[in-house]
Amino acid sequence: MSKLQTTPQLGMEYMEPPRSAPGPTPPAPSPTGPTSDEQSIPPLGAPVFRTTVHGLAFEDRARHLDTVSPQEELLLIPDPPGGEPDDVWVHIRDGDPVGHLPREIGAWLAPWMRRGGAARVQVIKVGAESVPSWKRLLVEVRCG
Repeated sequence: MSKLQTTPQLGMEYMEPPRSAPGPTPPAPSPTGPTSDEQSIPPLGAPVFRTTVHGLAFEDRARHLDTVSPQEELLLIPDPPGGEPDDVWVHIRDGDPVGHLPREIGAWLAPWMRRGGAARVQVIKVGAESVPSWKRLLVEVRCG
């Protein structure tokens, strides 16, 4: 049975995958591109997780927090290939960036999204100005 766990250093919660009996190795990805099964679930991480948004303190991005509310859908946009670090940016609906997901998440999520994986993000909580910037915006990401 899966159980909810928290990873404090990443600021996210995730579902532990169920343990399964050893089986055959899954087939290698197709040279013509990912199959729909490969696109629906990211290779690392959980298909649904919560995390904070980082980078709010830069370029006056925190000003956008007054315009977002819990339950609101935001946009996820991965960096183009070849850049370091490999971030996934969170944007408000009008296109302005608010910040990015933690780098440990972007490292696997950005390449997966560029290969055709779909991910949605929804606001869970917006903290007050007294909350440190890297803890002020909590979101839930759904992959697939």
